[in-house]
Amino acid sequence: MINAGYVFGKRLLPVALALLVTVSGPVFADEIEGGGNEDNRVVGAEIFAGIHAHAVETPFTLATGEAGVDIMAGYRFAPLDALSVISRPAPYILASLNSQGDTSFAGGGLGWKIWLGRVYARPGIGLIVHDGPGRRIAPDGRRLDLGSRVLFEPELGIGAAISDRFSIEASWVHISHARLFDARQNPGIDMIGIRLNWRQ
Repeated sequence: MINAGYVFGKRLLPVALALLVTVSGPVFADEIEGGGNEDNRVVGAEIFAGIHAHAVETPFTLATGEAGVDIMAGYRFAPLDALSVISRPAPYILASLNSQGDTSFAGGGLGWKIWLGRVYARPGIGLIVHDGPGRRIAPDGRRLDLGSRVLFEPELGIGAAISDRFSIEASWVHISHARLFDARQNPGIDMIGIRLNWRQ
């Protein structure tokens, strides 16, 4: 059976990257010609929302039998000066709803925004609680459930500012327990999509 999320992800990621290239060129030119567009690099609280392909096949996951599209939304707080020893990460909360009734989740974590010339990288790491099945067995006997109700949530965004307050990102989100709760089983789920951020 074809995973609709996988097909959607294969189409969505090139579109996201093309958008980043398109919007980052003019922004970067403005910075050079105008002596630096500092407004685009101000880091503050943000609201974000996006659409992601669910259960995309990558080297970090095993098949779970899930599919569909995820609608994600969340809030990113201003960077914490108290955590300057680890480069002032910004706390975030997020929730994800699956379109086909497969695994949805909510949680939070810490993220960093790192400018790389015309674009930025936004790595993050968090913890989530999900509503997926506690036990799911494949016909061949393999465990396909996620192994723990609480999972790690590493993520990475590659983005560019499209105005003083808005930015757009190609986004990868992963959830799994890193084999900490069951060394024999850790399918994990990868999600790939596009996020829009609005700085308040």
